[in-house]
Amino acid sequence: MGAWDLLLTGLVLLFGLCGVLVPGVPGSWLVWAAVLWWALKDPQAVAWWVLVGATVVLFLSQVIRWALPPRRLREGGVDARLLTYAGGGSFAGFVLLPVIGAVPGFLAGVYVHERIRLGRRGEAKAAVRTVMRSGGWSLLTELFTCQLIAAAWIGAVFWG
Repeated sequence: MGAWDLLLTGLVLLFGLCGVLVPGVPGSWLVWAAVLWWALKDPQAVAWWVLVGATVVLFLSQVIRWALPPRRLREGGVDARLLTYAGGGSFAGFVLLPVIGAVPGFLAGVYVHERIRLGRRGEAKAAVRTVMRSGGWSLLTELFTCQLIAAAWIGAVFWG
């Protein structure tokens, strides 16, 4: 697989990761489609194992999301800026404390946004609970799944 194909796959993965945070964009399916395209273009065993793993993880993510309450992010006061803070925090946490840092990073991003917006610690903590109950856990589940798949793809490209 050439460098341009890898770059295009990486861009679609990045677009899918950002698409998880944007309502109406099927981010997780874009991530899966990018891995599928990569596996079809680079038919090695590691590529197929990453595709199988991505499929299983996305299926489990969908099952977990169906068990969670439905997303009502707008009703919970979620705006684009909050999603930016949450996504940035999740990415920073995922990089700084590999894999498990995404969850506290997401929560920290939401908290920082609410602390800046509301000004008080107690109100910010209450707002974080409201955001997470109104669909934040569902969003975090999907984002974390897509981050795992992207990390597996990056690992397979560099070391596989």
